[in-house]
Amino acid sequence: MIPAKCMCLRDGKLAQMEAASLVPGDVVFIRMGDKTPADVLVFSASDCKVDNSSLTGESEPQDRTAENDMENPLEASNLMFNSTLVVSGEAYGIVIRTGDGTVLGQIAHLTAGEEKSKSPLTVEIGNFVKIIATIAIITALIFFGISFPVNNNNASLAINFAISVFVAWVPEGLPATVTMLLTIAAKRMANQNVLVKDLQGVETLGAITLLATDKTGTLTKNQMTAANLWTCGELYEASHGAGAERNLAGPEKPGVSEILYISTLCSRAKFDHTDVPIKDRQVLGDATESGLLRYAADQLRDFNALSDEYPKVFELPFSSDTKWHMSIHRKSHGTGKLTLYMKGAPERVWRLCNRILSGENGESVPITREHQRAYDETYEHMASRGHRVLGFAEMLLPSDEFPSDFAFDKKSKNYPLGNFIFVGLASLQDPPKHGVREAIGSCRAAGIKVIMVTGDHPLTAEAIGRKINLMLGETKSMVAKRTGKPIDQISESDYQAVVVHGERIDSLTDAEWDNIFWKDEIIFARTSPKHKLEIVRRAQSMGHIVGVTGDGVNDSPALKKADLGIAMNMSGSDVSKEAASMILLDDNFASIVRGIEEGRLIFVNLKKSIKYTITHSTPEVIPSLLNVIVPIPLPLPPILILVIDLGFELIAALSFAWDPPETEEGLVKLPPRKPVTRETSNIFRRRALRRTRSRFDEEAGVVHAPEERKGLQRILGNVRGVFTRDFWTDKFESTGGEVLVDGPLLSWSYLEIGLIETVGAMASFFVVMARRGIFPRDAYLMQKGVGAPTKYWSHDAQSYNGIDGVAQVDILAEAQSMYYWAIMTMQMFNLFACKTRLTLPFGRYMFANRATFYCIFAGAALAAFIIYTPGVEVVFGTSRSLLPLYWLIPIAFGLVIILYATLRMIISRRANPIKWNPEILGLQMFPTIRTIRSMRSMSTTRSR
Repeated sequence: MIPAKCMCLRDGKLAQMEAASLVPGDVVFIRMGDKTPADVLVFSASDCKVDNSSLTGESEPQDRTAENDMENPLEASNLMFNSTLVVSGEAYGIVIRTGDGTVLGQIAHLTAGEEKSKSPLTVEIGNFVKIIATIAIITALIFFGISFPVNNNNASLAINFAISVFVAWVPEGLPATVTMLLTIAAKRMANQNVLVKDLQGVETLGAITLLATDKTGTLTKNQMTAANLWTCGELYEASHGAGAERNLAGPEKPGVSEILYISTLCSRAKFDHTDVPIKDRQVLGDATESGLLRYAADQLRDFNALSDEYPKVFELPFSSDTKWHMSIHRKSHGTGKLTLYMKGAPERVWRLCNRILSGENGESVPITREHQRAYDETYEHMASRGHRVLGFAEMLLPSDEFPSDFAFDKKSKNYPLGNFIFVGLASLQDPPKHGVREAIGSCRAAGIKVIMVTGDHPLTAEAIGRKINLMLGETKSMVAKRTGKPIDQISESDYQAVVVHGERIDSLTDAEWDNIFWKDEIIFARTSPKHKLEIVRRAQSMGHIVGVTGDGVNDSPALKKADLGIAMNMSGSDVSKEAASMILLDDNFASIVRGIEEGRLIFVNLKKSIKYTITHSTPEVIPSLLNVIVPIPLPLPPILILVIDLGFELIAALSFAWDPPETEEGLVKLPPRKPVTRETSNIFRRRALRRTRSRFDEEAGVVHAPEERKGLQRILGNVRGVFTRDFWTDKFESTGGEVLVDGPLLSWSYLEIGLIETVGAMASFFVVMARRGIFPRDAYLMQKGVGAPTKYWSHDAQSYNGIDGVAQVDILAEAQSMYYWAIMTMQMFNLFACKTRLTLPFGRYMFANRATFYCIFAGAALAAFIIYTPGVEVVFGTSRSLLPLYWLIPIAFGLVIILYATLRMIISRRANPIKWNPEILGLQMFPTIRTIRSMRSMSTTRSR
């Protein structure tokens, strides 16, 4: 990388040097196009403006002067911050902070100091692993103790048995299944221009309950665009929009061409290239002038020739003192050869005018009270919409006072400063991105609260919020204005929209935070990076799963702290992209909606996959237990357990990755799986209080932070915690919502379908043995002799009812092969039974995912290869003599599984119709007449 350079005054000489060599006290010279090399205190400036959008979120460049009257350092007009771009003018300043001490460095430190929150999926998989590990270890230890005396104190057999029980409980293929499902989902999202840096972020996006989004560059284009023109008493739309066809501005309209000429000629902004379309051209200069220049170039056919046709002979650039920009051009008119153009702050330009363009012909007339009233109303209307407003004026210089060769001079001020003709007003806006309004509506339909967190002005933020439908309701001040009541008499229940100024955040109490977050529509304005971080923390403390979108350096701490940080690729800074877990490659906010649907779909499919995968644990564990307790020959040896878990099951479970949503509308109209209510919020607060209490040191009288307890102290603290009431209250206090592994899922897998598969597999096992002459009682008696002087099930075993040792081994291998094949066959039917949650396990949805059939075929081929391939059966202990006729037994039990799943679904639907109706689930979030009618209809049907 090329080191940053700057102009520094040392030893009385101005020379270029590396920015890294600067120290506090150095004097630097910064001009248009330079990046500020450090935090600088300005003592001299000329028409200097800087782009602070990456730090504050304001798209409009800020003036920089030697004076300041602002208390907030980020808004101070005499401070320039490291890495901000100078877009016009020049300035001298003293370096006050460098490196990590700068505002940018402090933000980076704030970002680095934040630990990444665990994703909801990580937490839930961790809880599931703890449950399975606990069950597996306890079961293995118990049955080790049982098997030790049963096997005549043979430790080797007891240990082998305990290991087989442990292996049967643990779903070895589950980690690989989860990873592959997330990888496939991430690849699908990459095709939609969403880059996933953290695989588990795919599911987190589907789980979020609150989305905090930056404004500039995220919701808006960060590009000033002409919005309205007011001239000759008419208000025009600058571009096509709602209703714009009636009042669309054009050069042929009276007064409009004058505004376009002033925007082009009285400007310091220039196009970088003129051989590409206007919309693709880069503009060098101030953002406001750039917006006007783009608009003028789009409207004027002779735009490229204007500067040569009407050359500039004199210019006074914009300054913070005058608030206007004036230029004089060699442009002929009826009374002379020179024309004066001016643009700037409307109130300043208006004061310098005594005439105004009016009427259909655009003639200048003296300004009257009616003109003053119309100007005031229009100016207020434009400003209230959050637009940047400029005033335009002109003066046709007479030849008798100002001949074509007149020498204008700044020092002598021999130029006119009054009696101008007011041409009109133009407003500019940072327009919302295409599709943002629809995306916010979709997020709300999905039950996700969308809030704006920006460094911009509250009025501008609110105006944009209302334009994109992020804010629709009345704020407290609006209610007070409508009702005529004092603002302190408006209760919290009277309004549901709030705009919070960043200055309030540091002093907000817990109760005030609660009141803010329970509002329907929220905007935080004038926020610093620290404020954004606090907003995320407060939302998380209420139980929200928080997503944050942003593109600036000031967004990076919040992006890292959030459960899911989403950065913009094209407009985003490197710091924000590093802190985020997900990047929108095309900067399209609407991609988040597709990601939410994908995230919810992957959660549903993961849950189905786990439900399917752990079902085979019961038919794997129970035979091992019967092998010791009854005893019977071991139906499924450990090696075939591993083959099931890492072979067919792994392939079949992978098919869930391509399962589509069960309903046509998908999952975005369903509520989040863990919605935040006042009740759940109180649970999270009680939990935080208990954990704080557990870290209280009574002797020192302080509360230790989690990271302060290390090594043995941390281990002892965790051990002691298990024996406290607070620990178990945390474990069993439900926060509501849907979790990845819940009671119904475990019941289905271990008790319901698991037992059906166990019965089916055991039946298949004993049918094969009975056909070869060994009935269940015989098997019991033979197994009881294992380890005793009468030894069976080995090649050198004694004969039993005429069956020698070699035949016994072959019969057992054939029966074990059948047990293995039975589990695989019944799991094929269970695969379809697990595919549906809202519909019956047959019909069109069965054929919606062709990958299911490919995976079943691949898994069946693997099982057949293991059983029937010569030589392979020696490795796995299977038998090629297994007849296909036996396959009918597990197929029959598989049909029982489908029948059971169907009856279970029908009974559940009748017992709770609302829970199983996806349409009503979506409507419950936004009650309407349609919702009420649907619910009443269901209640009536149920009562009948």
